[in-house]
Amino acid sequence: MTTWQPDILGDGYQQLSLPLGTDPDGEGPISATLVRYQPDDVDLPDRAVLYVHGFTDYFFQQHLAEHFAAQGYRFYALDLRKCGRSRAPEHTPHYVTDLEFYDSELDQALRLVRNEVSEGVLLAAHSTGGLVLPLWLDRLQRRPGGTRGAGVTGLILNSPWFDLQGPSYLRNVGTAAIDILGRLCPKEAVPGPKLDTYGTSLLNGGWTYDLDWKPTTGFPIRFGWIRAVRQGHAQLHRGLDIGVPSLILRSGESRSAPKYDPAIDTVDAVLDVRQIARWAGCLGDRTTIVPIDGARHDVFLSTPGPLREAFRELDLWLGWLDDHRTGDETAGARADDARPRTTGEHA
Repeated sequence: MTTWQPDILGDGYQQLSLPLGTDPDGEGPISATLVRYQPDDVDLPDRAVLYVHGFTDYFFQQHLAEHFAAQGYRFYALDLRKCGRSRAPEHTPHYVTDLEFYDSELDQALRLVRNEVSEGVLLAAHSTGGLVLPLWLDRLQRRPGGTRGAGVTGLILNSPWFDLQGPSYLRNVGTAAIDILGRLCPKEAVPGPKLDTYGTSLLNGGWTYDLDWKPTTGFPIRFGWIRAVRQGHAQLHRGLDIGVPSLILRSGESRSAPKYDPAIDTVDAVLDVRQIARWAGCLGDRTTIVPIDGARHDVFLSTPGPLREAFRELDLWLGWLDDHRTGDETAGARADDARPRTTGEHA
């Protein structure tokens, strides 16, 4: 029996614990947490969005849930094992040694959401979640008896992590070292400075969240975890078949800084947006890439102007997706024509 409980986000939000058994990485019993937005005063639509967060993150973006609800979607979000609502004191935050381990909670969450709607599920993810979901979707297509899309209608990726930052020669040498150290000392933290640049930008922007679940300087990166991410990057770069159309939103520019300054509010201070554009074509199916000038790393936590633009582009794509699924390509073309040509890329 599924028993939904009140969630920390308050009225309209509920959560459900998804038991996952014993951690394959040796940290005892684990679970994931499914959150849903279900206000009492609206008729529930028959389609849904399932959202997955990134590293040093959890679901708290109520404005995103409420925007999707206004567009006619039920909204669900998943706090993965050892993240946010799902982390116990004995857990190493966000630690996994294989991204495929996440299939367990993703399978459960998709099954639960599909049981509540009949018109399919739209997936959305941010940053590391934007790597986890395409890899999982690719595996879904290849499972015995799998069907095209597996009940998923589309994929929205918000600044997905498609490659390690830095020059190619450092990525190559670094990946070889990560592979060795990830096997020998998987829980050792990768050395490096603890930067609060991006976290300070979010807090200065008025976004509020639990700093124990999303600390300003981020959680330590462990060699075993980053090895799993690099293996995921390699799979992506070889090409996937996710089975559904996708929308990729990203900032127009990347910039790093040792400490916060206001210029950080209008760039991706975490990932290299050029790498997002480079590898987007590896998803398979139809992919639409839209840079949002002035956006932060989490496009939906941007300053008001870029945030409005991100939602506008999202709504245009949702309209196109509806037309695409019903075969009305002319209406989809009209939506494409409404987008300024200088802000869209297609791969």
